[in-house]
Amino acid sequence: MKRRDLLLASLGILLLWQSLVLVIDRPILPSPLLVVQVFLQELFRGELAAHFLSSLWRVTAGMLVSVALAVPAGLAIGQSEHLNRILSPVIYLLYPIPKVVFVPVVLLFLGIGDLAKITIIFLILFFQILVLVRDQAAGLPPQLLQSLRSLGAGRRALFRFVYLPASLPAILTALRQSVGTAVAVLYIAELFATQKGLGYYIYYSGSTLLDYPAMYAGVLAMSLLGLGLYFAVDWLERLLCRWKFVE
Repeated sequence: MKRRDLLLASLGILLLWQSLVLVIDRPILPSPLLVVQVFLQELFRGELAAHFLSSLWRVTAGMLVSVALAVPAGLAIGQSEHLNRILSPVIYLLYPIPKVVFVPVVLLFLGIGDLAKITIIFLILFFQILVLVRDQAAGLPPQLLQSLRSLGAGRRALFRFVYLPASLPAILTALRQSVGTAVAVLYIAELFATQKGLGYYIYYSGSTLLDYPAMYAGVLAMSLLGLGLYFAVDWLERLLCRWKFVE
């Protein structure tokens, strides 16, 4: 995506926002200029930076753990018809369930600390990555695998040089698709008995302090968190999957 297109889209959103401010004309919808001013003040002189870093840590940790566990599991299931036959029914039962329903259950078992919030994000990403990696590994041409085995390639070599590189686009696609959902569920998780995180900051500013510019500044920070993670995945794809961008 070109930078010009992103700039034009951002300007269009700001113009729409300002138009709604003029139409609604109520304190609950401050102007974008005021929100940006409060955002910068809170970021450099307030507590917004600490809340942002707390949320960033939880999302990043959840993503790393999910990749570390889902990728080997997906590759193993995709390589083995026996494992795929045994585990596929379990995956198909659990995958469609909205993971947000597990928020109160996870909080009851793991408490209100970072571990519970990271676990919730992990649950969202794990099955998405697992299914895509499994399907990618299972869809590799048998002729390619047979040719490599005839040249002496063992299971470890196939995993490292065939299955893993072939599954990288699926892994990154799953991450890209799940970033928005992970950040949304993080907001819900940070509403429960915590004093750190953007979810807490947004709720406390808007519902307790009735400081609507600060609330929207928190929304802006959470939006930037999601966008930053999304573009980070794009950057990783260009770095690790360069063959996809060769013209």
